[in-house]
Formats: sequence, C-alpha cells, structure tokens
Amino acid sequence: MPSTFTKTFDTPAYKGTVTIPLGLYINGKFVDPVEGGTIDVVNPATGKVVTSIAAGTKADIDIAAKAAKEAYKTSWGLKVPGTQRGKLMSKLAVLMEEHIAEFAALDALANGKAYNTAYGKDNKGAIAVMEYYAGWADKISGKTIETNEKKLAYTRHEPIGVVGQIIPWNVPMFSLSLKVAPALATGNTIVLKPSEITPLSALLFCTLIEQAGFPPGVINIVNGYGSTAGQAISEHPLIEKVAFTGSTLTGRRIMEAAAKSNLKSVTLELGGKSPSILFDDADLEQAVKWAIHGIYYNHGQNCSAGSRIFVQEGIYDKFLDQFTEQARAIKVGDPFSPDTYQGPQVSKTQFERIMGYITSGQNDGATVHLGGKQIGQEGYFIEPTIFTECQPNMEIVREEIFGPVACVMKFKTEDEVVEQANDTTYGLAASVFTKDIDRAIRVAHALEAGTAWINCSNHAEISMPFGGFKQSGIGRDLSEYALENYTNVKAVHVNIGMRM
Repeated sequence: MPSTFTKTFDTPAYKGTVTIPLGLYINGKFVDPVEGGTIDVVNPATGKVVTSIAAGTKADIDIAAKAAKEAYKTSWGLKVPGTQRGKLMSKLAVLMEEHIAEFAALDALANGKAYNTAYGKDNKGAIAVMEYYAGWADKISGKTIETNEKKLAYTRHEPIGVVGQIIPWNVPMFSLSLKVAPALATGNTIVLKPSEITPLSALLFCTLIEQAGFPPGVINIVNGYGSTAGQAISEHPLIEKVAFTGSTLTGRRIMEAAAKSNLKSVTLELGGKSPSILFDDADLEQAVKWAIHGIYYNHGQNCSAGSRIFVQEGIYDKFLDQFTEQARAIKVGDPFSPDTYQGPQVSKTQFERIMGYITSGQNDGATVHLGGKQIGQEGYFIEPTIFTECQPNMEIVREEIFGPVACVMKFKTEDEVVEQANDTTYGLAASVFTKDIDRAIRVAHALEAGTAWINCSNHAEISMPFGGFKQSGIGRDLSEYALENYTNVKAVHVNIGMRM
C-alpha cells in the first residue's frame, strides 16, 4: 500500500494542510511500483528533501498501458459519447478549481516558482484548458465529401487509442492539462509521466479523477525517471501516440524510440532561443516591461523565453538603462512571499547548468552588465542576469539556457535583424516591438517561429495554437489545432447504386 505525504503550510501566501498518496496511479488505484524504488523530491528554496515518491519503471508502464487499452475498448473511446466526455471533463475542472490553492502550494514547494504565479497563472490556466476542451468533446466531426450521386463519401475523426504523454517541470499542472485535456476530449486513454522533479501536483490531480467519474484505466499517471518510465512509454507497442514537452535532445530520443517500436505518432514541443526585436519607434516604456516579462517570467525557465534581445541602435542606450533598472528591481526570494517574482531555479542540476552558461559567456568575451551570481548560500537562487557585447557564435546566444539570463544586442537595419533572429536551430516564438503596423506584420511574417507576438511577449491564448518551427518541435498544443494530434482520420465510401 503506497504511503502518503502530508505538508502543513503556514506562509504569508498560503496556510493549509495538503495530503497526497505517493504511489503510482494505475487503473483507478494508487499502487506500489513493481520493482520498488523511490525518487526524492527536493525543495529548491532550501536544497532539502521534502518527501520521496514511488518510482515507476518499464514493468509499471506495461501494466498501465494494458489498463488503458482495456478501458479504451470497454468504457471509453467511441463507447462514450462526446457529450458525456465533456461533462466528466467539466466536473474535473470544477474539482481542480476547488483545490487550486493546494495545487499552487505543491507546485511552489517542488518547483520553486512564486505561489502567486502558480495560483494565478499556471493553475488558473490549467483549469481554463480543461474547460476549453470539455467544450470541444462533442464537436469532433468529419466531413461529407461530394463525389457522385451513387456514392456516399465521408470522413470520421476517430480516437487513436492509448496515448503516452511526458510532461516537463517548468509549468507542472498547466503542462498536464495541456496534454490530458485534448486527449480526453477526443476519446483517448492516457499513460502520463510527470517530471520526477515536480510530481506532487500530479499526484493530487490523481485523487480527483475518480471523483469526477472517469472509469478506471482512462487516465494513468506513472512517476519515474525519463530514462526508464519515459523510455518505456516511447517504446511500448500498445501506446500508439506519444506527446512530449521538454528538451530537443530528449525529443530526438523519443522520436527514435517511437520509430524503432511501432512507428507511433509523435508530437513534440521542444526548446527555444526566442528573439525579441525592438525598433527605434517602439513604445519604449511598454517594450521594456514586456521584455522583462519575456525573459524573466518563471525564472527564465520558459521554452518561449525572449532570451535574445535585439535593440535598434537609436534606442539601445535608453533601453539598456531602463531594462537594467527593472531587472535589478525584480524581487528574488521565498516562493511563498507575496511580493516574490522570481524564486529559485528548479534543481541543483539546472542551477549548475545556468551558472555554467554564465561562466561560458564571460570566457567568450561577453560583458556581465548585471547579475551573474548566486544569491545566498541556501537553495538555487540566481541573480537576474544581463549580458552585453554578445557575438552570434557565443554559446549564450546560440544555446537554450533556460534561466534568468538575457543577451542584449544592438542592430541597425530591419534586414540585418531578421537574419540574426533567424540564425538559430530553434523556431518556437518571437516578439516584435514597433508602432509601424506594416513593419510589424512584415517582420512577424519573416521570422521563422511558430508564434510571433507583436508589441507583447510570452502571452499565449488557449484558443491559439502553440508550437515550433525547425528544432523547436512537431505539432501544436492549444486551440482546435491540438485536437488533430489525437485523432485518426478514416475515409468511408458507401456504394448506394454503383454497379460493376
């Protein structure tokens, strides 16, 4: 019988007690892993272990996949009308709302993000995504296609079956809802692996699944390491589709495993090195605020972070002064302090990775204009950092740092900056700041990115698709487009009078 974890929070931001089971959630029950084993969950604000969760492996993924397959054949999929799927999803969203403070507290504890961000952004967003796709559940439709008077021809959008999902640690509950909701709406069953770094909110989510009325086996959540549980999802022959959000390196491994097993469908939302472009005529005050949000939101641990900031030479000095002033004013500290904007980085590994890039930038000749150091001796806090005098070939310019590190660079012409912005293997997002609407649209269209923001940054909409060009991924999350990831299109030809 799996153990439980109880945490009493007595903080300025949240006061309450949360209890969650620590086992694997398979076929409607919390169970111990077949091979035993645990994974420590660390509070990044202190560097200390808060609890240990069950660690699933290949054997557990196999059990979960079989349970999901049985549920798909007997109690979900096409056996349950879209109207009923939508009602269950709506009930799940209501339960998530009732427990939103607990979700936010667990995410702040394990991830280190500000509680207010976890509450007002991540978990509010997760609920909204579940509600959005609940509305889509009874609207999955095909087309009737005109051929001739002696044939009825139409298409059906059918669920794929069992889908595997692997989610990241930077926005735990939002990522979970982002994957789970469209899969449920289209009638699929799920085997999901949360990040082993931030698994606690997913375990709380498991306690709501039965309450919402979902049959056993429809949603299975198996914690574990990527190299074991994640690899098993990618390889399992009963899992016919895998959706992943994370690094480009891991995305390649998932594609390889999917190809070598049953050639399962793959969607990937991967890394980014997004440019923010500020022209001389931009509203400077607003552009600075959006640029701050673009790079430092969520501690810079954001796939679409605007980490390459290109500023036209006419406003470069003014921008740098104002940007520096606002970056210096960012409150870094306890995630449960009401005025904290930036908490610790998520883990020791991530902290060391970011500090390694800061050292690399210095060694390559870039100037640390602001920050660049650890804050305090406890936890994984890093000063908001600004590099100037950056060159295109530097690692800090070319590689995803995934931390509070901005590279600010000067440019002269539109053609020059478009070429520089596109000089990357990534293509997730980009931002353009200008009052000239013709230029804004022209540049947005020229940028090789899946999302282009004009006069804003890092401001997604549930009803708009999100995904990347180039090595930033395959497929789209959010909006109606995400439904395409989870259905197979069947063409049906009915003879109503043809003769051989």
